[in-house]
Amino acid sequence: MDSEEILYLLALQKVKGIGSINAKKLIAHLGSAQAVFTKKRSELTKINGFGPSFLKDVNTSEVLKKASVEWEYIQQNNIKYSSFLDDDYPDRLKHCIDGPILLFQDGNIEYNKQPVISIVGTRKMTSYGRSFLKSFIHDLKTYNPIIISGFAYGVDITAHRFAMDYGLQTIGVLAHGLDEMYPPQHKKHVHKVLENGGFYTEYWHDEKALRENFLMRNRIIAGLSDATIIVESATKGGSLVTAHIANSYNRDVFAVPGRVKDTFSQGCNNLIRTNRAALLQSVENLAYMLNWDQDKQTKKTIQPKLFLNLDQEQQKIYDYLLEKGKTLLDQLALDTQIPIYKLSGILVEMEMMGVIKPLPGKMFEVI
Repeated sequence: MDSEEILYLLALQKVKGIGSINAKKLIAHLGSAQAVFTKKRSELTKINGFGPSFLKDVNTSEVLKKASVEWEYIQQNNIKYSSFLDDDYPDRLKHCIDGPILLFQDGNIEYNKQPVISIVGTRKMTSYGRSFLKSFIHDLKTYNPIIISGFAYGVDITAHRFAMDYGLQTIGVLAHGLDEMYPPQHKKHVHKVLENGGFYTEYWHDEKALRENFLMRNRIIAGLSDATIIVESATKGGSLVTAHIANSYNRDVFAVPGRVKDTFSQGCNNLIRTNRAALLQSVENLAYMLNWDQDKQTKKTIQPKLFLNLDQEQQKIYDYLLEKGKTLLDQLALDTQIPIYKLSGILVEMEMMGVIKPLPGKMFEVI
């Protein structure tokens, strides 16, 4: 993407009331972020859902001036970035309608090549949560996943630290710019994270850790991951918001159960009780649900039929996967225009027929 378009994407980030979803709608309709600022106001207001009051801050010289300063800083400091239209933008996040239009990063992040899970929970983690997390991440080594969290107190920083202790790549999703660090006490861990992992943020370099930013960044944590794990949570908290978002993305959610009367197990127990999260007691639970157990997959060899007798929808799915190769469930539903609730059942039938096979991360391919 050329530098001029990046400049306008930066400006679009700062237009009040637009947000990621509407920014993508405008770009899809007009063809570029630049067009949002260069087209006449009368043309913009013709777009469904965008009235004069909604677009009052577009085309202001102040927004473009701020974007120009930020773009100069990005270039001078060699800050890595990717837009939602770029090939190096995290693939899992591309499938989230409200994923950020621009993502900044620091470190040695090797994304998209291995399983990715997010681990979140209370900032007031108990010894029970810490003990579980240590054992759990130790056992995860076999599968070599990337561990994502929010670099905050409690469960977040503990997940990052155990991941580093056991040689796993870890990524912190920040609620502020890359030149800031919250909480300040965690600065001592930054260098080690950067050695094998790094940080993602959608915020400009000097953005402070505002309260509302933390809830916004939770969608990135959920969107980057194949599955979200809640280790400990009270009845209310940011980790429950992350679980809700992950559910809305049709990603797997797991919760660690606790004793009935323990304050920081109430949130997890409620998620399990209401079927919004699967019970997580061990790595084996996770591996089974996400289809990570390669040994069992190898033993469970299905003999494909030589002559397929597929109905219309099955044939449509088969032809799509034959042409595209490995495909995420969400993308398959989108491109074939088959609702996920219906598509899931069809895929199970086709797996039993020996036509397709599931892969880790809710991906499928033709056998």
